[in-house]
Amino acid sequence: MPIYEYRCLGCGEVSSFFTRSISAVLEPVCGHCQSRDMQRRMSSFALGKPTASAHEKFPSGPGAGSQDYYSDPRNIGRNVEQGFARYGMDMPDSVRETIDSAREGNLPKGLDL
Repeated sequence: MPIYEYRCLGCGEVSSFFTRSISAVLEPVCGHCQSRDMQRRMSSFALGKPTASAHEKFPSGPGAGSQDYYSDPRNIGRNVEQGFARYGMDMPDSVRETIDSAREGNLPKGLDL
């Protein structure tokens, strides 16, 4: 079932609409202000990758991806930091504190047995 997203030209909010098929007639109405002045927008989507290509991100051998990479405490939380940066989001202080603490050798609360 396709999902279409529309931005309301009245209030600017985005609404999603499910249809039974691609050929179904859709007359979108804003779910926030009930306006019919809607503009279709490009929806986000996921793209699957074969397992082999997922492992290419961390190649084996010296450098990133090697066992040395994972045993270096400076790399703890690196993926989390990159994720926040990639999406232009500010990292919450609690996440920053947990990563810094783990890099100093302290296990997060709940994992310290």
